[in-house]
Amino acid sequence: MTSAPTWPGSFGTEPKRKKRTLSRELIVETALRVVDTEGLDALNMRRVAQELGTGAASLYAHVANKDELLSLLLDRVYADLRHPAPDPERWREQAKDFLRQARNNLVAHGDLARAAMEQNIPTSPAALDSAEAMLALLRAGGLPEQVCAYGVDVISLYMVATAVEESSRTKPGEQRGEGSAQPYLDGIRGFFGSLPAERYPLIVAMAGPLTRNVGDERFEFGLDLLLDGLVAQAGRTFD
Repeated sequence: MTSAPTWPGSFGTEPKRKKRTLSRELIVETALRVVDTEGLDALNMRRVAQELGTGAASLYAHVANKDELLSLLLDRVYADLRHPAPDPERWREQAKDFLRQARNNLVAHGDLARAAMEQNIPTSPAALDSAEAMLALLRAGGLPEQVCAYGVDVISLYMVATAVEESSRTKPGEQRGEGSAQPYLDGIRGFFGSLPAERYPLIVAMAGPLTRNVGDERFEFGLDLLLDGLVAQAGRTFD
């Protein structure tokens, strides 16, 4: 025989779960999780506060505003990059590997790359460390200061732009590769092929190459193109 039911009024109350102490680190960790699962557009101070079970006003004691929060998120991503010791014999491959890391780290966090495009001047510690590391690699290649200065800017913009493009193909919460661009590119190839050949002869004839999608082939081509271009500019003088 089972025991008689107990009157609900005598139930013990469930112990309250102890909250983690609010800190800048916890806010950044939570905000990054929101971006990963819901996308950059879902991120705001109120949404982060909701995840933390507190009011938005309490966050401002640790983070000034959303712009600073985005800077902190990007700083967290850049802090994970490995900085190689510059080797004059291997500087090109080191630079390419560093840029691959940066792109992959951004893409791993969905469309956070869009924030990197908007905040393209390094001001946070890890972003400055990354810029310093990239400049050191270019200098190890014997490139003059002004070529390095322009080069690190252009290369960084290229890396971030490709991360933005890559992340645009992936829905929030998906891992890279789960969302495929191939159906879209197949449609574009068909569109190019349907254009009037008398007006667009090259686009029609090159519909295949223009929509080629083989792994990171295009990204790697761009890296080689940019680094080759910087080497070619090594002897250039600036007034």
